[in-house]
Amino acid sequence: MTHDEKVEYLLQDFAKPGINTYTAAPPLYRLLWRLGVEVTPPHFASFWSLALFMGGFFAIAWGLFMWLSVWGDLPLGIVIGASLFAGLLFGTIMATYYRWRARALALPRWQDYPTAS
Repeated sequence: MTHDEKVEYLLQDFAKPGINTYTAAPPLYRLLWRLGVEVTPPHFASFWSLALFMGGFFAIAWGLFMWLSVWGDLPLGIVIGASLFAGLLFGTIMATYYRWRARALALPRWQDYPTAS
Protein backbone atom coordinates (compact mmCIF):
# COMPACT_ATOMS: atom_id res chain seq x y z
CA MET A 1 0.00 0.00 0.00
CA THR A 2 1.40 3.42 -0.91
CA HIS A 3 1.59 6.26 1.58
CA ASP A 4 -1.27 8.11 -0.12
CA GLU A 5 -3.47 5.01 -0.04
CA LYS A 6 -2.72 4.50 3.65
CA VAL A 7 -3.62 8.12 4.40
CA GLU A 8 -6.89 7.78 2.49
CA TYR A 9 -7.70 4.57 4.37
CA LEU A 10 -6.81 6.31 7.64
CA LEU A 11 -9.25 9.15 6.97
CA GLN A 12 -12.06 6.71 6.17
CA ASP A 13 -11.18 4.50 9.15
CA PHE A 14 -11.04 7.42 11.59
CA ALA A 15 -14.37 8.78 10.33
CA LYS A 16 -16.16 5.62 11.57
CA PRO A 17 -15.71 6.38 15.31
CA GLY A 18 -16.37 10.08 14.63
CA ILE A 19 -12.81 11.45 14.64
CA ASN A 20 -12.79 14.79 12.85
CA THR A 21 -10.92 14.86 9.54
CA TYR A 22 -8.82 17.81 10.66
CA THR A 23 -7.86 16.01 13.86
CA ALA A 24 -6.80 12.91 11.95
CA ALA A 25 -4.95 14.96 9.33
CA PRO A 26 -4.27 18.59 10.31
CA PRO A 27 -3.85 21.16 7.52
CA LEU A 28 -0.05 21.26 7.84
CA TYR A 29 0.14 17.51 7.30
CA ARG A 30 -2.24 17.72 4.33
CA LEU A 31 -0.06 20.41 2.77
CA LEU A 32 3.08 18.32 3.20
CA TRP A 33 1.37 15.24 1.74
CA ARG A 34 0.26 17.26 -1.29
CA LEU A 35 3.84 18.43 -1.73
CA GLY A 36 4.97 14.79 -1.75
CA VAL A 37 6.47 14.68 1.74
CA GLU A 38 5.57 11.35 3.34
CA VAL A 39 5.29 12.50 6.94
CA THR A 40 3.72 10.08 9.41
CA PRO A 41 0.19 11.08 10.50
CA PRO A 42 0.12 12.60 13.99
CA HIS A 43 -1.70 9.71 15.69
CA PHE A 44 1.14 7.39 14.64
CA ALA A 45 4.16 9.63 15.29
CA SER A 46 6.34 9.41 18.39
CA PHE A 47 5.95 11.93 21.21
CA TRP A 48 9.25 13.69 20.50
CA SER A 49 8.80 13.88 16.75
CA LEU A 50 5.33 15.38 17.27
CA ALA A 51 6.58 17.86 19.85
CA LEU A 52 9.46 18.95 17.63
CA PHE A 53 7.47 19.09 14.39
CA MET A 54 4.36 20.85 15.71
CA GLY A 55 6.24 22.99 18.21
CA GLY A 56 8.82 24.05 15.64
CA PHE A 57 6.22 25.03 13.10
CA PHE A 58 4.18 26.90 15.71
CA ALA A 59 7.23 28.73 17.07
CA ILE A 60 8.17 29.99 13.62
CA ALA A 61 4.65 30.90 12.46
CA TRP A 62 3.52 32.46 15.73
CA GLY A 63 6.84 34.23 16.29
CA LEU A 64 6.80 35.80 12.83
CA PHE A 65 3.18 36.84 13.16
CA MET A 66 3.71 38.40 16.59
CA TRP A 67 6.92 40.11 15.56
CA LEU A 68 5.33 41.64 12.47
CA SER A 69 2.10 42.67 14.19
CA VAL A 70 2.93 43.46 17.81
CA TRP A 71 6.55 42.93 18.81
CA GLY A 72 8.30 44.97 16.12
CA ASP A 73 10.13 47.13 18.64
CA LEU A 74 11.23 44.33 21.01
CA PRO A 75 14.80 43.03 20.96
CA LEU A 76 15.24 40.00 18.71
CA GLY A 77 16.43 37.83 21.63
CA ILE A 78 13.17 38.33 23.50
CA VAL A 79 11.12 37.61 20.38
CA ILE A 80 13.06 34.40 19.71
CA GLY A 81 12.88 33.33 23.36
CA ALA A 82 9.13 33.92 23.59
CA SER A 83 8.58 32.12 20.28
CA LEU A 84 10.63 29.12 21.40
CA PHE A 85 8.77 28.95 24.70
CA ALA A 86 5.39 29.14 22.93
CA GLY A 87 6.49 26.46 20.46
CA LEU A 88 7.71 24.22 23.29
CA LEU A 89 4.43 24.60 25.13
CA PHE A 90 2.28 24.06 22.03
CA GLY A 91 4.36 21.11 20.81
CA THR A 92 4.24 19.39 24.19
CA ILE A 93 0.48 19.83 24.52
CA MET A 94 -0.19 18.56 20.99
CA ALA A 95 2.17 15.60 21.37
CA THR A 96 0.53 14.67 24.67
CA TYR A 97 -2.93 14.85 23.11
CA TYR A 98 -2.05 12.77 20.04
CA ARG A 99 -0.18 10.08 22.01
CA TRP A 100 -3.08 9.89 24.48
CA ARG A 101 -5.59 9.44 21.63
CA ALA A 102 -3.37 6.86 19.91
CA ARG A 103 -3.27 4.80 23.11
CA ALA A 104 -7.02 5.13 23.60
CA LEU A 105 -7.59 3.92 20.02
CA ALA A 106 -5.00 1.12 20.46
CA LEU A 107 -3.33 2.05 17.18
CA PRO A 108 -0.45 -0.02 15.78
CA ARG A 109 2.73 1.47 14.36
CA TRP A 110 2.27 3.32 11.05
CA GLN A 111 4.33 0.64 9.30
CA ASP A 112 1.82 -2.00 10.47
CA TYR A 113 -1.31 0.02 9.69
CA PRO A 114 -3.90 -1.04 8.51
CA THR A 115 -3.00 -4.73 8.56
CA ALA A 116 -2.64 -4.96 12.35
CA SER A 117 -5.83 -3.76 13.98
